This record gives sequence, C-alpha cells and structure tokens, in this order.
Amino acid sequence: MQPTLLATALFACSLAGCAVGPDYVQPDVATPEHFQSQSAMENRKAAVDADIVTWWAGFADPQLTRFVTLALEQNLDVAQASARVLQARASVSAATAALLPAASVSGQATRAFQSLETPQGQLLNATPDFDRYGNLYEANLAGSWEVDLFGSLRRERRAALAGYQASEAGAIATRLAVAAQSADIYISIRGLQTRVDVAREQVEKQQELVRMLNLLHEKGLAAKRQVQQAEGTLTQVQASIPALEAGLQVAMNAMDIMLGALPGTYKEELSTTGIIPIAPGIASNASPAELLRRRPDLIIAERRLAAANERIGAAIGEYYPKLSLSGLVGSATSVSGDNVFSNNANQAAGVLGLRWRLFDFGRINAQINAARAEESELLSAYRLAVLKATEDVENAFSTLVKSEEQVAWLAQSVDALRAARQASFAAYEGGIVSVIEVLHTDSELLRAADAQAMAQTASARAAVSAFKALGGGWQPTEQVAPP
Repeated sequence: MQPTLLATALFACSLAGCAVGPDYVQPDVATPEHFQSQSAMENRKAAVDADIVTWWAGFADPQLTRFVTLALEQNLDVAQASARVLQARASVSAATAALLPAASVSGQATRAFQSLETPQGQLLNATPDFDRYGNLYEANLAGSWEVDLFGSLRRERRAALAGYQASEAGAIATRLAVAAQSADIYISIRGLQTRVDVAREQVEKQQELVRMLNLLHEKGLAAKRQVQQAEGTLTQVQASIPALEAGLQVAMNAMDIMLGALPGTYKEELSTTGIIPIAPGIASNASPAELLRRRPDLIIAERRLAAANERIGAAIGEYYPKLSLSGLVGSATSVSGDNVFSNNANQAAGVLGLRWRLFDFGRINAQINAARAEESELLSAYRLAVLKATEDVENAFSTLVKSEEQVAWLAQSVDALRAARQASFAAYEGGIVSVIEVLHTDSELLRAADAQAMAQTASARAAVSAFKALGGGWQPTEQVAPP
C-alpha cells in the first residue's frame, strides 16, 4: 500500500471511530417472577404504606425521620463515599483529556558568560570583536496529539466512565446503608427503653409479692420455700435491668457516631421514652426484576463488569500502531529581545510519530488474557450479586411476615393476661383469692409485655431490612443509570 493510501486509511479509521475489542452487552441474569413471600407481604395489614424512596417517613415517627435525615447530612461514611465519587470523576476527566490535543507555551531568556579555558572559548577568543557575554531569547508554542486510530484511548475513557458510575452507585449504597442503620438503631433504642420500663414495673410487682409472702410466712401461712422462690425471681428481674441499660447506652453511642458526633451528643434528646415505631406497608407494584434493578450494589457489580470489558479492548489495541502528531511554532534570537518575533527569528517544526510494539506480542497477549480473566471474574461476581440480592429480599420479607405474626399472637396473649389480671383482682376484692395470686398474674402479664416489646422491635427492624433489601431510599432515574 502506498504511504498516501495508508495515511488516508488511518485517517478515515480515526474519523469513523474504529475501536478494536468486544463491545459491551449487559448480561441477562435470571430473576424470580414472584418472591416466595410476596403474596403474604401484599396481604399485610399496615396502617400506612411507605413510599419506597422515602420509606423512613412511613413509620410516622417525626424523631426517626429527623435522625435519619441528620445521618444522611452528617455521617462521615457518606462524606468519604462522596470524596471517592470526586476521585472517579477526575479519572474520567483525565481519560477524556488524553483524547484531545495538548499544547504548551514556553519561553526563556538566557545570559551567559563564556569561559576562555575551554576549547570552544579559546576558538571564539581568536575571533575578532569576540564578546564573552552572550544572550539567547526564545518563545515557542508546542502541540501534540495521539491519534486514537484503534480506540484504545476511547476504551480507557469508557472504562473510567463505568468506574465513575460504579463509584456513584457506591455512594448511594453508603447512603442507603446509613439510613437503614440509623433507623435500625433508633428502633432498637425505643425497644430497649420500653423493656427497661417493663422490667422496672416488674421489679415493683415482684417486691410487693416478696413483701406479702414474708408477712404470710411470719404468720405461718406461707412456706419459706415460697418466699425464697419469689426472692430469686425478683433478683433475676433486677439483674436484667443493668444489661438492658448497658445495651441502651451502646445503642445511643452508636446513634451519635452515625450522626458524626461524639458519644453523648444526642443522649438527652433520645432519653425521653417513645413508642416503638410500627412497620408500614410497602407501596410498590414493581416486579422483582424491577425492584432488584434499583439496588445500587447490583449497579456497582454491573458497571465494574462493563469497565472490565472496555479494558479488554484497550489491551487489544496494543497490537496496533500508535500514531502521534506534534509540532512547534516559535522564534529564537541571540542578538536582542527586540528581534525575537522578527521574520528572521521564526522557527517551526512538525513531527509525525509512530510507535508499534512489534516484538512485544507475548506481553500484550498476557495483558489481554489478564483482562479477559478479570471480566470473567466480574461476570461471576455480578451473577452472584443478583442471587444474593434475591436472597436478601426473600429473607427480609419472610422475617417481616413471621415477626408480625409473632406480634399478633403476643398481643392476644397480653390481652388474655390483662383480662385474667382483672378477673383475679375482682376475685381478690370478693375475698375469693389472695393478693398473692393477683401479684402472680401481674408478673405473668409483665413478662408477656416484655416479649411483646421484643417482637415489636424485631418487626420494625425487619421492615427496615426489607426496605434496604429493595434498594429503597433513592430515585434511580435521577442519578445513576447505565449508558
């Protein structure tokens, strides 16, 4: 092929956007048509339905909403994730700049004093009117451009762009995790506070029972064994309170850290006991595939796979020649700075560069094989991420449904024991039973109330896990979307 024809072909290839290597196609992965507990979730009876984007508002607890909002604004993990997005954006800018011509301006003014002890100095000194002082003035504009004939640079830019999109999805994943963890901690705090109140009331009832049994024992109407059993039960209840209070303190400290504050900062605000939030319904008619697609961890896995595919093309591009254009326009003079831009001082240069790794194909093959192996690994990681995401949703739905069933049964138990307590108290007033039976019924009622508080806490936390598993907390159409 003639040089002109070769140059024309290369230039045409550049204009046409030739890019060697495989083009990326998002892989198809299997997703269920329905989740196993989906029908049970749809039949849940919730007071309100929560929008999946701002699900925390569905708990109808202003303080919970306030703490989640503060965490999203102040959390330091969110700040780190935002910084990583900026780093990835800078990488895209650098990869884009590599596609464009580069230019630089340089200039210098030099004054030198020639030595007479060197061969050059001795030769010049023999010249009539030799001046040992010399001046040099120079100003240049230089430019260079690597012509991306076979798309290596464009592949690298696409890989950087996919990495940037993955980092954006990572920042969103961090925000969702922070929102879910903040809500989970808040619900745990409310649950522990409720259990502490129940335990303290139980201590009071048990102390009253011990006092009554001691009086009966003194009168010979109660055995010492009954007194000892009541005292042992009282000690067990009293021992449970420090453990609950320690867990409450740990949860409050964890909330402070989530809000980017020192432990104890929000303790006073959280110390006022509130009710355990009630799990809302999930307002979404989307299919499992659509719900899973909004999960940022799956977007991260898919974008990393896309970046790996582009790196294969960039590695294959090393088989082909690299063409670069560079040039220089400027002027130089050694007489006077006044003449630096005169016609006689003008200078110019143009360079057509060619680089071709002709005898390095073994190393190029290794780089391509490594890139293909990385893509294979990330493809498996993406498919595994989809499976784990499905598992997360299935487990979260199942846990939520079963925990709400437990809450319903325990509510019936508490109602029954409350009715039994009223009946025993009425019998006591009628002289049919002793006050000891009333106090025993009170203790059973409080134990059931403690179990109910634990179940309500678990139910609300399971709802948080369900919203997190569905990728709730952001609007995909407004932020990350694969190109």
